[in-house]
Amino acid sequence: MLRALEQIRRMRGGAVSPDALRRRLLYVVKFQNNPQHTRVLVNELLGTRLAARLGLPTVPVEIVAVSEELIRLTPELAIELPRARIPCQPGLQFGSRSPGDPRRLTLHDFLPDEQLRAVENVHAFAGILVFDKWTCNTNGRQTVFFSKGNRTAEQGAVRYETRMIDQGFCFNAGEWNFPDAPLRGLYARNRVCEGVTGMESFAPWLERLEKQASERVLDEASREIPAGVVCRRLRRAAAAPGTIAPPATARAGPDSGGQEMQSPAISKLDVNHE
Repeated sequence: MLRALEQIRRMRGGAVSPDALRRRLLYVVKFQNNPQHTRVLVNELLGTRLAARLGLPTVPVEIVAVSEELIRLTPELAIELPRARIPCQPGLQFGSRSPGDPRRLTLHDFLPDEQLRAVENVHAFAGILVFDKWTCNTNGRQTVFFSKGNRTAEQGAVRYETRMIDQGFCFNAGEWNFPDAPLRGLYARNRVCEGVTGMESFAPWLERLEKQASERVLDEASREIPAGVVCRRLRRAAAAPGTIAPPATARAGPDSGGQEMQSPAISKLDVNHE
């Protein structure tokens, strides 16, 4: 487990404004009491672990402990709502490691079409589409790009790599069912699919999914998540997609005494191994 040390800066976010903290290790942290849903942190950790098992380019993810003292001493660690500002909840949070040192690495969440052709692992978009359909990701596919180093004109054009991030809306976000929604989970730019010529382009990923997504693998991934009983339900759903009846504690609030991880506010934290 990792322990958060300090905040660095706020980041752009979706449901809430994210916050950020600095390296020993630099992690983007989603907090428990974000108003998205109580199940989103589970989706993030389990989804990213499964995507990595399929060989998709993800980032390392961990559970991060954030102390009450750090939140008390850091006013910006708060959730911004239209008419309220709520401190982030201390305890165990979801953290995804930054792909590199931000002083030396520039991350992009968008590249023009011509630069997308310079992404060396662009073939992974076919794989992440298979993953997103399997896990019923109901959000647009999120990814970041970074250059592999500046090059001179003589050395050729700058090349990029991509990392697939934000699995929070897999398993239909907080619903944990699998609606028929073919256009959800797609990446916004069709250029990444230029190399797709038919179902044969997805065959290697489908074969990998059939071999890697065993009951044992799903069980191992779910055991890393604190809400064990809830994760077993999700593991069975991933193995055999279908509607999952929500458990009684699924919507437990932060003061309810439930053990399920709450939905995230986002921060970048300087963390240290415990």
